[in-house]
This record gives sequence, C-alpha cells and structure tokens, in this order.
Amino acid sequence: MTDRKPYLEVNDLKVRFRTEDGVVKAVDGVSFAVERGRTLGIVGESGSGKSVASMAILGLHNPKRTDITGQILVGGRDVVAMTEAELQKLRGRDMAMIFQDPLSAMHPYYTVGSQIVEAYRVHHKATKAQARVRAIEMLDRVGIPQPNKRVDQYPHEFSGGMRQRAMIAMALVNNPDLIIADEPTTALDVTVQAQILDLLADLQREFNSAIILITHDLGVVSQVAHDLLVMYAGRAAETGPVTTVLRAPQHPYTAGLMSSVPTLRDDPDADLKPISGSPPSLINRPSGCPFHPRCAFQLGPDSPCTTDVPNLEATAESGHSVACHLPEPTRVTLRAAVVPAPAPAGLSAEVAS
Repeated sequence: MTDRKPYLEVNDLKVRFRTEDGVVKAVDGVSFAVERGRTLGIVGESGSGKSVASMAILGLHNPKRTDITGQILVGGRDVVAMTEAELQKLRGRDMAMIFQDPLSAMHPYYTVGSQIVEAYRVHHKATKAQARVRAIEMLDRVGIPQPNKRVDQYPHEFSGGMRQRAMIAMALVNNPDLIIADEPTTALDVTVQAQILDLLADLQREFNSAIILITHDLGVVSQVAHDLLVMYAGRAAETGPVTTVLRAPQHPYTAGLMSSVPTLRDDPDADLKPISGSPPSLINRPSGCPFHPRCAFQLGPDSPCTTDVPNLEATAESGHSVACHLPEPTRVTLRAAVVPAPAPAGLSAEVAS
C-alpha cells in the first residue's frame, strides 16, 4: 500500500432499512478505502451487504425508508451529508456504476446511443450532435463493432456481452474517478467474461480510476483486484491485499468460501466442502460473531465467539486484518485443514483460487 490519500474513504458505514418485521441491519459498521488506479474486490454470499454498501456510496437508497450513518468521502466530499441535488451532480461525473443486468438497467424504449448521449449532456454543455460523436467514440473504445450503426440500435438488439460493453461505455462517458462494478460478468460466458475484465483493466490504466468490483467469484477477484474485502452479515470479516487473503486466509468464513470452489489441483472425484447452514437474519442477528453458528472452529457456547462481536484487527501480514476471536496461531493452523496448499509456481492466481 502507498501513502497516497484514497479517493474513496468509507468509515463506520451503517445502512438500516425500516420494515414491518423490524430493522434490517444490512451494513453494520464497515470501513474501507480505495485509491485511484487500484481495484478493491468485495466478496460474500447474497445478503452480505455488498450491493447495499455500493448503493449507499452513490446515494441511491430511499431516504424515507433508510437510515444511513457514518462517513463516505468521495474525493474528500462527504456523500452522506449531501442533498439529492448535490448527489446528482456527482453521480455519473465523479462516480458511476456498472450494473449486473444491463438489459434491465437500460431503458428498452430508447436506443443505446440516446441513453449514452443523455448521460453525457447531463454533465456537459454539449449539443446532441456533439454528444452523439462522444457516444460513438465510447462505443468504439469499449470494442463494439460498427459503432456508427450500433449507436442507433436498441438494447435488445445487442448480445449479452455487447450490452455489458455498452453499459460500461455509458458509465465511463464522463471519465469518472470512481467506478463501482456490481457483478459485471455474472451472466456472461467465460470468454466474454475475460474480455470484459480485460477491458476494465485497460480503461483503469487509461483513466486512473478507482474501481470497486462486487462479485461472488473468487477467480475474478484474484485476476483483477489489488485488495479484497470479505463481507458477512453486513460486516467486514477479513480484508487485505488480494494475494495475502486468498493464499493465507485467517477467517473461517473466507477459508470456507475457498474450499467451496473447485480447482484444477483437486481430486476430480472428491466432494466439495460447502459451508454448512445459511446466512443469519439481518433483523435478528445471533449474538457474538455473526458467523459462529456455522463455524466449525468456534470456541464453545460460552466463549467470546458466542458473546462478543469481534473487531477487525491487524495480523502479522502487512495490511491484513481479520475479525475473529481465534488466536492468530490457531487461525494459521486451521486454514491448512480447510484450504488447499498454495499452487505451485507458474499457476495463475485465478487457477489457484
């Protein structure tokens, strides 16, 4: 890690939804930071708070039903304290989002080009003709063939991979400093997925953007991210450099995620080792560590695992922090029983994951 000031700083973020059944603690005290030119991967099961946190950064939650506390600094400006008018000036220009399903995120009744033109003109004093030139330029930049013709086509006329490229073009049309990519490759085949990830990496090098990549795919994270945040039940379970966390995980949840993924080095006849149980209710969360009901290594019914919420504390590895009551020597020993040994030299991080 460098001493440069992060472009995005999230400090003790809490997002709570008021429902008829009670208050949903979707994000509960999460902190992280992202520098320009670096990518933070956020992983976790569905319901862990990944997308909720990213939508809070963009100010997309309904304030009438949502309570947001903490601090979200984007280029030194606190998003939580902004009015909707101030947020609208920031969204699309300084920060943008690439959604998981572009077919539902893009309007079906308007051409792809007209939607990119609108996103550009909101933040620039440009004529429709000037904005159209910019839209064609961006479609070409993200690798869409015949952009002069494609600009007048509708989203349903694009393939899945092309729609995702068009969504990226729309997100980057104003050269934002922060890009949030929420499961950008989930519905794509492996070949197209690799192309999209390579495109994001190329664009990051060109624009020096800070990127948050939200995904459930550890292979994707190992390929493109510099840092990793593992979330569970709205809290940070483990965080640090991606190579450290994936090769030497110290939280039983992180280790469980890795043991649930097949690798080329596993016995093809061996069963996978899924994490037992289900994620907890975010309305009635268990006492102590939220992962303890599913943890095979928890210390017992009357231990801190069941009574005290663990804090995120630094390990011996630089920049690596874990929220777990197990002593570090024990965590190091336990991970060997759950996670396969590191891959031999020459295997890529994606394969190793």
